Amino acid sequence: MARTETRNSEQLVHDVIDNGQVSGQQFLVVALCFLFNMLDGFDITAMAVIASTVATELVLTPDRLGWVFSFALAGMMAGAMFLAPVSDIFGRRKMIILTVVLIGTSVLLTANATTFSEFVVLRFISGVGAGALLASQATLAAEYSPDKYRAMSVAVVTSGYPAGAMLTSVAAAYIMPQFGWRGMFWFGGGITLAMGFVAWLLIPESLKYLLERQPAGVLQRINRILRKLKKETLHELPELAVSNRNKAGFIETLLKLVSVQHRSVTLQLWLTFLLSFAALYFLMSWIPKMMEDAGFTVGDGRDAFFLFNLGGVIGVYLLAVLSTRLKLTNLIFALMLASAIGMVAFALAPPRLGLLLAIIFVVGLLQQGGFIGIYSAAAKAYPTNIRSTGIGWSIGLGRFGAVVGPAVAGYTIEAGLDMSANFIIFAIPMAIAAVLAYRLHIR
Repeated sequence: MARTETRNSEQLVHDVIDNGQVSGQQFLVVALCFLFNMLDGFDITAMAVIASTVATELVLTPDRLGWVFSFALAGMMAGAMFLAPVSDIFGRRKMIILTVVLIGTSVLLTANATTFSEFVVLRFISGVGAGALLASQATLAAEYSPDKYRAMSVAVVTSGYPAGAMLTSVAAAYIMPQFGWRGMFWFGGGITLAMGFVAWLLIPESLKYLLERQPAGVLQRINRILRKLKKETLHELPELAVSNRNKAGFIETLLKLVSVQHRSVTLQLWLTFLLSFAALYFLMSWIPKMMEDAGFTVGDGRDAFFLFNLGGVIGVYLLAVLSTRLKLTNLIFALMLASAIGMVAFALAPPRLGLLLAIIFVVGLLQQGGFIGIYSAAAKAYPTNIRSTGIGWSIGLGRFGAVVGPAVAGYTIEAGLDMSANFIIFAIPMAIAAVLAYRLHIR
């Protein structure tokens, strides 16, 4: 039964999403966003478990292999900073469908790559789609989650990335013996394209976006969503909230991030993200190859990669639980500093496989748990009117570290530095990031 609505747009979104029982549609949105994030994790990190085979077939030296890793991450940075904001104009749903199809197509084409140039271009394109998808689906999940469950929803969705990275290790054991490294891209690209059809069928548009942008036929679209959410439908559109009518422009908002009021926090956040991204993606890219170079088998390298990401999934949920009881930046400091110590312990440990696998699991738990905490710290560091831009630019500029880390490791490995030396080198930026996070003093 439709009724006239006198609330403004912000009040309506708050009442529909935050009040009453959580609907199956809201659970579905979070679950689908988790799956999309998992596909991202698989498609982007698949290169780590096939690096040795690709390098042999295409005759890639470690420095060139480092650039293959880094171009995918550079694409993610570009996608997050420049493509994801387009979802504010055309909608979260369209952006999710577009980027899932873009990733699936580019991953399938990568299976046929025969040169270094083809590889880096296609990995960059996949990264652009992945970066925009990560931002868009995280935004959609947050906008469909009640306030009291929002942090948990974001944690669940975020955990999809390391879960997808875990899947690469499992899938590789079954796919590569029969189909080789190209089979990994056929598998990942095919499933991703299929999920594009699922997204087209099941992903709804953001209510917040529809109410703020009000495209043609918006009332009917809103009412279809309200029926799925088991909420009362509208007879007419509510008024736009004053805060939506008077939004600052992009440049004006960006300048506020570096104003006297926010400059210190902004610069510390950017540097914290950059250093922790560099250390994390060094490990996400090079663990399997370095294990093989250290004399272990291909399967041992995959096991190490699997355990690192399994620890990461557990670390995300550990942070979600502990952050409700402890000061956030103190918790991030403890986890990240402990992960840096763990990296040094890994470097100095005797070369016994069982011991190394146990340490890398703990490092993944500590490092990725602390890393996800920086996202929450960024969300709490800024007022509402500049929060979205503040988070986006912190993550986007921080991803420059994700580009640099694997590339630098490629040159250090090419120069003859072994796995232990690289672990010690990259423990340093992680320790510095821990100190910077502590200095933010965010609860």
